[in-house]
Amino acid sequence: MRVKYLAVAGILALGSMPSAAAAPMEGSATSGWVGTWAAAPAAGVAGTDNGYPNFSIRNIVHTSAGGHEVRVRLSNAFGRAPVLFGRVTVAVAAGPDTPQAVPGTMRTLTFGGDREVTVPAGADIVSDGAALTVPRDGDLLVTTYTPTPSGPVTYHPLALQNSYFTRNGDKAADESAAAFPEKTAVWHYVSGVDVRGTGLRGSVVAIGDSITDGANSTWGANLRWPDQLADEISARLGVLNAGISGNRLLLDGGDYGVNALARLDRDVLNQSGVRTAIVFEGINDIQQTPHQADPDKIISALKQIATRAHDRGLRVLGATITPWKGWGSYTPRLEETRQAVNRFIRTSRLFDGCIDFDAAIRDPADPQRIKPEYDSGDHLHPGDKGFAAMANAVPLPGLRHE
Repeated sequence: MRVKYLAVAGILALGSMPSAAAAPMEGSATSGWVGTWAAAPAAGVAGTDNGYPNFSIRNIVHTSAGGHEVRVRLSNAFGRAPVLFGRVTVAVAAGPDTPQAVPGTMRTLTFGGDREVTVPAGADIVSDGAALTVPRDGDLLVTTYTPTPSGPVTYHPLALQNSYFTRNGDKAADESAAAFPEKTAVWHYVSGVDVRGTGLRGSVVAIGDSITDGANSTWGANLRWPDQLADEISARLGVLNAGISGNRLLLDGGDYGVNALARLDRDVLNQSGVRTAIVFEGINDIQQTPHQADPDKIISALKQIATRAHDRGLRVLGATITPWKGWGSYTPRLEETRQAVNRFIRTSRLFDGCIDFDAAIRDPADPQRIKPEYDSGDHLHPGDKGFAAMANAVPLPGLRHE
């Protein structure tokens, strides 16, 4: 969804550098990997045709599930050349908003037994597992060192928290915060973290746009609705955020990512231990130019997502599109499109359940608007309290895999 500050995404990157469902696969995640954190790759950083040679980037990520073993996913999805990772590490953060590691928790990761790995253009990779006590609802430090030119650098623009970096070589294994003097407000290269641990049952993946991405929530507080959902559900389930601000079902959008159908495999279906997919997209197809006023085209895309997810044995929950009256592109005609799509989501037997986000945050006195106390102020994006109401609207029994 189009938000004002996304126009400066290039500046934020590294400071000043340019019907019936298939049955769930019960038991498949009990002894395997489960996703604990994710950020969908959205684009390549503008001005990074040479990559970030000699940079070490310490990404701060927030877990949803804990475990005793960890592995990391890296992406060169939007690169046009191979990228060499000379070292990749993971550690437990010593506190909020710091690149300082808890002493003794630093782990150098391997890839098929090798410390260095070259990732082809357009590819994603996953590391070997490393023994580490990963906290639930805590921060990890995932650090990449790229010694040679590559580019463009794959990133996720809206992190809503700081990460840190240095231009001065391999500092990936340094525990000290002093090794990382510069800040960035985006995530580079890292696209996921998986854990393995006793009793883990799987993960829930939410595919969406800026409302799922957490736009306008409090900086550094992890109050996106998927974060708040993770706070409410069993510790046995991970919650993964596959939101991209500005994303659409039907059209690509530069820094707003490729369309949801094109990214479904990478961002949802191929996640570790995924059991349930929450599908919450469509408002950008309606409100962005060119406007999609035909609800059947949006519904067709939702049907494709549900069908493909069911083919993989996933449970699929459809989420209604939230109110937007007062946003600049709102018209009564386009509102009719939203209402028609929501009627389908509420009544279709294609989904295994409906999450009625619309009903959860709309204003009873003016149902086309967000309730004032839930509105971040722009009439499109909820604030922290609105995200809490959305998390509370998710039917928890529909997520459980006991």
